[in-house]
Amino acid sequence: MAYPSKVSVIAPARLHMGFIDLSGSLDRHFGSIGVALNEHVTKLTVTPAIQRSIQGPSANRADKCLSLMCQVLQVSDNLHINIKSAIPEHVGLGSGTQMSLAIGMALNEIYQLHLSIRDIAALMDRGLRSGIGIGIFERGGLVVDGGRGEKTITPPVLVHLDIPQNWRFILVFDSRGQGLHGKQELDAFKRLPVFPQKEAQRLAYLLLMQALPAVAENDLIKFGAVITELQQAVGHHFAIAQGGAFTSPEVAVAMQWLEQNGAVAIGQTSWGPTGFCIVDGVSVADSLMIAAKNHFSPIDNLNFVVVSARNSGGDVFVD
Repeated sequence: MAYPSKVSVIAPARLHMGFIDLSGSLDRHFGSIGVALNEHVTKLTVTPAIQRSIQGPSANRADKCLSLMCQVLQVSDNLHINIKSAIPEHVGLGSGTQMSLAIGMALNEIYQLHLSIRDIAALMDRGLRSGIGIGIFERGGLVVDGGRGEKTITPPVLVHLDIPQNWRFILVFDSRGQGLHGKQELDAFKRLPVFPQKEAQRLAYLLLMQALPAVAENDLIKFGAVITELQQAVGHHFAIAQGGAFTSPEVAVAMQWLEQNGAVAIGQTSWGPTGFCIVDGVSVADSLMIAAKNHFSPIDNLNFVVVSARNSGGDVFVD
């Protein structure tokens, strides 16, 4: 059997917009909503080599992923990985899942393993809580996953919708800190109080009957109102673990200012510290971003970036 001489993978970043039921009060744990992004991706190329080598950003993370995948799959790690770009780590954009999926999909093609994206995610213990990272690699756009039930391996995608082309996201980065991850994240989930059943019911209804129809009908105001409400509920629940509704106090102030100046869907992706919001149109987004940069110029750890939704999943190219 002739193996490919080169496999290239592009894995998109995602915004995690919140959970529906953090305590499983309705018999399924978690359930979440998220969106794929165009401008932040992990892009790498894998080729067979005489000996193992990895170069590029996030090489240490890639090294760990490669070791685990090759051990689990019982394949050779005599490969060269060239990472051309990597999603920033531990800022809430799903860098770990996308690196795992990118390397896993490359190995799948190099060694002709006939695995699905979900097979790879399960092998790498991805999707233990949120299925958004898996769903956006599969499909892109807006994804709602069904959380975890008694027999769940990876959370199923219940809804996939294209994001309207005119919507733009403004991301607010705090260069000083990182969101909770690894053992800290696991410990934080253990410390969280019970999420009220009535609140889970309310959020599920808002998502199903208001937010999703609003995306389908290009109604940014209604969609934004639900996301802000969802974020407030989840942020309040996470406050005991992250010090408030937002991990970064500076990002919290910036998000309040952006809301006062017309942005909607105000929130923090995953454990942050990155904040996000949405506006209608490229020119509006660019103008608001410039105004925000000027207004917050004394706070040198804040960075504002305009990004767009990616309505397609990850890409795998075989040579």
